[in-house]
Amino acid sequence: MPRTLDTDVAIRADDLSLARGGTRVIDGITLKLPFAQTLVVRGATGSGKTSLVSMLAGRPDEGLSVVGGEAFVHGISARRPGRAHREWTFHTGYLPQGAGASLPSRLTVQDVIAEPITSRDRRVNSRALAVRVATLLDEMELPLGTAPKYPYELSAGMRQRVALARAFVLEPRLFVADDLYANLDVEVRAAARASIVRRRDERGMASLVVTNDADAPTDLDADVLVLHGGHAVAFGHGSDELQWTPGGAPDRRVSTA
Repeated sequence: MPRTLDTDVAIRADDLSLARGGTRVIDGITLKLPFAQTLVVRGATGSGKTSLVSMLAGRPDEGLSVVGGEAFVHGISARRPGRAHREWTFHTGYLPQGAGASLPSRLTVQDVIAEPITSRDRRVNSRALAVRVATLLDEMELPLGTAPKYPYELSAGMRQRVALARAFVLEPRLFVADDLYANLDVEVRAAARASIVRRRDERGMASLVVTNDADAPTDLDADVLVLHGGHAVAFGHGSDELQWTPGGAPDRRVSTA
């Protein structure tokens, strides 16, 4: 199966186009996300943000497919991942849109967070796993008494933090978040940012984050890509002024590579 040899890059997309049901939703996106860096994706509703990041997370929305160009994630082809898809998702922590609201209702918080591990290894040491879950609960500023509860017993903000803990439990090399700060108050947003920054600085984790939060690019020291109608129309870094395509034309491709 096709793979790249660029071990310093988490994601590389070259003229990537995606379609759902015959309708093109992403058109000619080129970008590169090295490890230990962050890319924030912004844009209005319907701009293609969710389609792009769900594909790059290895969990594409139903009916979504690559119809042009190519993308490699962890060196694995998005067009033809084959058996390497399991490796792709193992190394990618994913926080989908509405993650907190869609947690498995029949599992306790302990089991929800642990599921990415237990689904792969039924013989995992239960004591070590409980310690890992407790550490993540503390990191997300959730009381340890949350572990035996069920998602429906928690507030929307607490459920979002559980979903974040679940995304981090495998210590991913790449973190993909769609609507990172949904239902989080100011203090908890700071904890979420700190979790991302610490993993980036200490472990080289790359992050692809969808959010229209105005402070996020600066807080995360991130590059910014703006989408409009499935096209990349602007890019920048942190608080720097965004560079728009000539005339602001949404049919011009912007490359962040």
